[in-house]
Amino acid sequence: MSPKVPLVKLNNGLLMPAIALGTCRAKDSECEQAVKDAIDAGYRHFDTAHIYSNEIPVGKAIRDKIAEGVVTREEIFITTKLWCTFFNTEAVVAACERSLEKLGLGYIDLYLMHTPMSLPLDETQAAFPKNADGTAAMLDLDYLETYKKMQECVDKGLVKSLGVSNFNSEQLKRVYDNARIKPVCNQVECSPNINQKKLLAFCKSLDVVLTAYCPLGCHNWEKKTPKFMYDEKVADIGKKYGKTVAQVALRYLIQLGAVPLPKSSNKTRINENLNVFDFELTPEEMSFMDTFNTGERVCGFRDYVKHKNYPFHIEY
Repeated sequence: MSPKVPLVKLNNGLLMPAIALGTCRAKDSECEQAVKDAIDAGYRHFDTAHIYSNEIPVGKAIRDKIAEGVVTREEIFITTKLWCTFFNTEAVVAACERSLEKLGLGYIDLYLMHTPMSLPLDETQAAFPKNADGTAAMLDLDYLETYKKMQECVDKGLVKSLGVSNFNSEQLKRVYDNARIKPVCNQVECSPNINQKKLLAFCKSLDVVLTAYCPLGCHNWEKKTPKFMYDEKVADIGKKYGKTVAQVALRYLIQLGAVPLPKSSNKTRINENLNVFDFELTPEEMSFMDTFNTGERVCGFRDYVKHKNYPFHIEY
């Protein structure tokens, strides 16, 4: 029997499942099978993006499961993202339409601006365009104008909700204060390594949900990092509840108020990552998990530190 996943109410009244399958770096048939396995396990929330190059297999897997009668479209919550080379206001709606066509799901539940940093669209259609000297090419566009154009995607019925990703508190507040359609979500890197407690509190003050990518960090088996994945005390906490270290870490984020997006193509781990709603960490265990917070990022967009809108120059 699939676990019952709680629903999070967004600031526009719509509902989002409190955990999702992340699909970054999942490709083709591997991605398609992972999404099908996840639906069978009980996932109803899926996170993809144009830059992941997997909207087609994600959409096909969901459509197949709908055709089988396993789920309905209304039960599925799909998130995808507008990539930085399409931030010119003339490109926004067409980019959304292309993503929707690839997904083939009728509408997108949540459409995110992938970062506040715009990049030029060159003749090669490169995702990360380069200057002649090999350095990262950048474009100085106002992310607020891009977001305002995204509102047309809602007006046209392409999208149900809008949000942002990799925005700091000041950037999020500027969008929130000036947009006709308020962002419901800020998707950022969030794990015991970088627990985002200050940004979580700020998002909560605006009734904006924080969704957490890389919720289990980035594994390096040789260096045994991130440390929380190899800590004996975390393992002991897991044993107490009959859970894995990864399940403890995901539960920690959920109790902080984040919606985690664990990525896996392994059927066993896909199932394990969903089974985190039948136990609760004590205040002491939560405090212990806090000790792993170093603020160190896996995804720091380091090639773009000189971008005018680079989001990580401030604390949160």
